[in-house]
Amino acid sequence: MTFYQELQLNQAGSKALIRHSGTKTEKLRHTAVYMFKVALTLGFCMAFVLFYSKIFGADNSITGVVVLLAVMVFRQADLGIHAKHGVPVMLFLFAVMAFGPHLANIAGPFPGFFIHAACIFLLMVLGCHNVIMSNHSTFVLGYLLLFGYDVSGKAYFLRVVGMAVGAVFTGIIYWRNHRKRTYKRTVLQVFKEFRLFSARSRWQLLITLGVSSSILLAQLLRLPRPMWVGIAAMSVLLPFQNDLSYRVRRRIPGNIMGGFLFVGLYIILPPSFIPFLGILGGIGVGFSATYIWQSAFNSLGAISIAAGLLGFPQAVFFRVLNNMLGAVYGFIFHQALNKTMNYFQNRIETGQQAA
Repeated sequence: MTFYQELQLNQAGSKALIRHSGTKTEKLRHTAVYMFKVALTLGFCMAFVLFYSKIFGADNSITGVVVLLAVMVFRQADLGIHAKHGVPVMLFLFAVMAFGPHLANIAGPFPGFFIHAACIFLLMVLGCHNVIMSNHSTFVLGYLLLFGYDVSGKAYFLRVVGMAVGAVFTGIIYWRNHRKRTYKRTVLQVFKEFRLFSARSRWQLLITLGVSSSILLAQLLRLPRPMWVGIAAMSVLLPFQNDLSYRVRRRIPGNIMGGFLFVGLYIILPPSFIPFLGILGGIGVGFSATYIWQSAFNSLGAISIAAGLLGFPQAVFFRVLNNMLGAVYGFIFHQALNKTMNYFQNRIETGQQAA
């Protein structure tokens, strides 16, 4: 395996390569490549987000995060449609992320629910036709981050501009990397292939209604940071039952571990170091091959930001509470929606047979 090929491996792949090294020399070399990859990725991510913050304002650093996610994902992933259709669809999906979250914040909980549902449905149907690509982790997560870190006035204008620049940049990368892939499926066919009782369409509806209703629930309960509930629900609402159960069992303890880790570091470190815990969390995620540790280290950055808004220890408490609520709600919603759809599917099939 070449140096470049090793750089393309994910955390689990790199750790497996290190673990199965034949000699100490090989193990040291693979470990060095892995460390370099993590440092390189973290450095690039920081530079990209800082660049966006410099150009579009500190309030729009989250815009840089969303664009960065799309750039890194769509170097390799695609939308499962013809490339000539993929680029304009990508531009449209960026527009949904730019305007939908802001409109939902302005509208309030109940109108916001319908805005969330409409926007997330479009993101899921147009952007997540190929279930294996897990594109919802890019589009829906980006939507929720922009919802949670909403801005107004000049900052929002700059956010729209930043998203437009990001859409063009991502579109160029998408076209460059995927233009030679052969797909006969068009945008119109994507909508035609939406069938209410198919496994894919059922999952798309599950994410759409589950995430939208989880945010509404959090808002009605007057919980701060309702986007945390939505992200937790999205994270566990996977297409396959075993994966869903796996995520629920690990996301909750992962966030509890992250909360304890933050408390310990908050007590030990001087206050000037607290804003840098997000960087530490990013490094931890880079070295984590399992979901439970990724959840734990992801909490560091989220809590460090929320601590400036909610205070300490409220930020830790609501991070854990919101994630527990989102994960449990996602699991219950999955069971309820599946049972409901199975019931109506059986009734329809029984009626057709009788006819």
